[in-house]
Amino acid sequence: MTKIKNDKIRFAIVGCGHIGKRHADMIDINPESELIALCDMTPREELGLEKYKVPYFTSTEELLDSDLDFDVVNICTPNGYHAQQSLMCLDKKKHVVCEKPMALKKFDCEAMINKALQVKREIFIVMQNRYSPPSVWLKNMIDEKRLGDIHMVDVNCYWNRDKRYYKPGLWKGTREFDGGTLYTQFSHFIDIIYWLFGDITDIHGIFSNFTHKELTDFEDSGFVNFRFVNGGIGHISYSTAVWDKNMGSSITITGSKGSVKIGGQYMNKVEYCHVENYKTPTLPEPGNLPYDYGTYKGSIANHHYVIQNVIDSLKGRTTIKTNALEGLKIVEIIERIYDLRDKQGINK
Repeated sequence: MTKIKNDKIRFAIVGCGHIGKRHADMIDINPESELIALCDMTPREELGLEKYKVPYFTSTEELLDSDLDFDVVNICTPNGYHAQQSLMCLDKKKHVVCEKPMALKKFDCEAMINKALQVKREIFIVMQNRYSPPSVWLKNMIDEKRLGDIHMVDVNCYWNRDKRYYKPGLWKGTREFDGGTLYTQFSHFIDIIYWLFGDITDIHGIFSNFTHKELTDFEDSGFVNFRFVNGGIGHISYSTAVWDKNMGSSITITGSKGSVKIGGQYMNKVEYCHVENYKTPTLPEPGNLPYDYGTYKGSIANHHYVIQNVIDSLKGRTTIKTNALEGLKIVEIIERIYDLRDKQGINK
């Protein structure tokens, strides 16, 4: 990686919705970063961007063809645009920060990685749940093999996304630009599974669309069973059909030397820990509440860690927290699950 020696890393953002604004705020508050430009196809005055005093563009091409000097482009657009826009930025020799998911197809992720290698630039994938104190603690537990051999991993994600979220005529709910609930809502949890335990195989599942038949092109709920390549079996239950508001998310792990469970609405609390010769530590309180979008809540607000990791990596201080190969694996795992869903059809 070519180190950037400037005092500040210069960022441009493509996509100025909720997440794009979050990126802009995190760039603004970091003394080592500078927001250079914003870009969105929607007119600026309709997006509430008054506090960001930077040039505004209405197409990625216009931004990249401008005379502005910046190092990184943050892709915060609908899922279906991620690959195309990332490739455009890489072609102009910009580093890329790509919101999850990296793309909707494995071959698009491969194209992004190949282009990044050709132009010697980096791709950072946003998976901010890795920074939550319980996730960091659990990663250390697994890496140190404190639970012994992993027997079972059970992940449960029960959220609400209803007609307040899926607006007619927008990208959410479409296969082309949204992709499905595992891409948009629950890719963070697929990432945690892969980050902790590695790849999966022998996938089985059942899927249904309970309350979104007129709202989405895909399932709202599923049960998925699998085996880990490294040993042990796993399961994920997920749904966006919970009435009115998010109910909770959890991961339960049993091993030959103990068991742990992380729960809470956003998998942010240690609820059970019984491990051989181990005393459960007091973890730091999560300093960041989940994103509140008014009618629904999103994932934990850890984007400041993401921006800091970009800065530290480009200045040669550390390595990328979620690299492009990991981003590809998450997409590939979801693609395999959805291949199974599409073969059996959605039970409506």
